Amino acid sequence: MKKKERRSEELGSQWLNAACEVLKGGALAGVTATLALLICAVLVSTGTVPVSATYGAVLAVCVLGALSGSLYTVRRVNSRPLLAGLGVGAVLFLLLLTAGFIVYQSASIANGGAGILCACLCGGAIPGLLTRKPKKKRRR
Repeated sequence: MKKKERRSEELGSQWLNAACEVLKGGALAGVTATLALLICAVLVSTGTVPVSATYGAVLAVCVLGALSGSLYTVRRVNSRPLLAGLGVGAVLFLLLLTAGFIVYQSASIANGGAGILCACLCGGAIPGLLTRKPKKKRRR
């Protein structure tokens, strides 16, 4: 009976550590996306990038931000890298949605939110899909 109690405690602490790493990765993704959006805003204001390309740039920045945060998280979390990456993408989307609510007081999925959600989730899932567990060596 004592062994089962230890396992459940270890499992709970592993889950909590993974959730903390996902939140840290989401924060890193948010900072990366904010800095990249700032660079895009400077490029648009100087005339280097046309205004019509801003939505595509926002989607690319969402993928880049989720990718950077997910890379960090997947390296820190040992189990279920795809779920960890998707979690980072979801955290980034929620951060962007919160910022949109603060600035505009209303937000709608119809105004490009679905594309941003897909970009965040896809950017977060890429490192999770590409991560492989090392093969166990067989004993002879």
